[in-house]
Amino acid sequence: MAFLLEKIANPFPPLLYLAAGFCLLFVLLKVTQVYRKRQQLFKAFESFPGPPRHWLHGHNSQVAQGDELNKVLSWMKEYPYAYPRWLGAFMASLVVTHPEYAKEVFGHGDPKTMTAYKWMIPWLGKGLLILHGPKWFQHRRLLTPGFHYDVLKPYVPLMAESVQVMLDKWEKLITLDKSVELFEHVSLMTLDSIMKCAFSCHSNCQTESDSNSYIKAVYDLTYLVFHRVRFFPYHNDFMYQISPQGHRFREACRIAHLHTDNVIKERKRSLQDQQEFQKIQKKRCLDFLDILLSAKDENGVGLSDEDVRAEVDTFMFEGHDTTASGISWLLYCMALHPEHQQRCREEIKEILGDRDTIQWDDLGRMTYSTMCIKESLRLYPPVPAVSRQLIKPITFFDGRTLPEGVEVGVSIYSIHRNPSIWQDPEVFDPMRFSPENLSKRHPFAFLPFSAGPRNCIGQQFAMNELKVALALTLLRFELSPDPANPPKAIPQVILRSSTGIHLLLKKWH
Repeated sequence: MAFLLEKIANPFPPLLYLAAGFCLLFVLLKVTQVYRKRQQLFKAFESFPGPPRHWLHGHNSQVAQGDELNKVLSWMKEYPYAYPRWLGAFMASLVVTHPEYAKEVFGHGDPKTMTAYKWMIPWLGKGLLILHGPKWFQHRRLLTPGFHYDVLKPYVPLMAESVQVMLDKWEKLITLDKSVELFEHVSLMTLDSIMKCAFSCHSNCQTESDSNSYIKAVYDLTYLVFHRVRFFPYHNDFMYQISPQGHRFREACRIAHLHTDNVIKERKRSLQDQQEFQKIQKKRCLDFLDILLSAKDENGVGLSDEDVRAEVDTFMFEGHDTTASGISWLLYCMALHPEHQQRCREEIKEILGDRDTIQWDDLGRMTYSTMCIKESLRLYPPVPAVSRQLIKPITFFDGRTLPEGVEVGVSIYSIHRNPSIWQDPEVFDPMRFSPENLSKRHPFAFLPFSAGPRNCIGQQFAMNELKVALALTLLRFELSPDPANPPKAIPQVILRSSTGIHLLLKKWH
């Protein structure tokens, strides 16, 4: 009886009290930690004025979905060098909107910001996009031969072949009063092109609907990563894992990885036999995947299977999705400006003569077309922002400083439209990139491929594909905008349109 009375008087055993105490202590330590981080951020940004923020939501409540780019431009005009951007109560970065500040950031050699990029690791692995330090340097050195002149030159006819397949599809779709949504078609074309060029794989993905699953998976992944950055509760791994979006992310990763795994397995099978490898060498130039699989450093050490997978996933994404964005917005700019479209067409006709396709030597002669491409990349950079995490303090040209550990985001979109750098920045003017104007421009005012040691390793590949796509498209079609379906640019991992990019196409004779 006494035992029962004791249990009633003290129903919770001592271990339960101990566990509750530990939980309370953990919560208090966590609160103290985030509070201290918040105070450190306040101190770091005290010399950088910025837009007023909500104590809990930061600036998120001020940025309506779909209106992000207009908001960053309005803040850039008010704070023309840099301003703090709060993604909640405890997370913030300095947003850079001026080339003089970008020069300091890109020259600093800091790693990518892990706050956002770490959520891409389950998808892209630790490839060039995410790596930093000695391993990044090793990968960069091993992969650089994959973008040599001798490797890129044979890609041009393969790119042209992929573009022609897309244009053949468009001929069957066009009507006088119905527009064509470009982005999905261009995405399939750039995927087809990179499969042929970088992986020597003729997949027929433009004509076989199965490949749409990979395109859709990449689209989902870029949206989901962007949304996770903005939605603070999803910063917690457990919360994200059990959420519907977490399930979508894992499924999209599975589909994307299945695609790249098949490409790697197929190549490994063909390279197992040394005689077969020698036949491949005689039949064609080594491509990106050959170089990836056979690359070795000075100690004879190559890339691990995990490293190869990460670089293939990274290049598959960056080589097709960012280029698809660039091509789609370029064709939209051509549609908006028929006078520049016609001048490019005339230049291309003069270069090609009676030929109906384009060759390597033609690319360097596309002077005016290249100026139009660069002006399109200025207005619509495929990667609208990049970020870095400072590994040492930084001092900007005006004397303001940031301490180690702070995150810095370079808003490429804002720098490209900064009125203190570009006259009439919203106007499409290819002459900004004429030879006589190049010397007048700040070297960090135009950043479509980032800058510094971590600039885009595949930028020449991308520029070649932009030129090929523009030339062959203008030889076959006149492009006009669809007034009923204007694009609405949104910044995800790449610059997309939430409404698609619709153009009216008319066969050109």
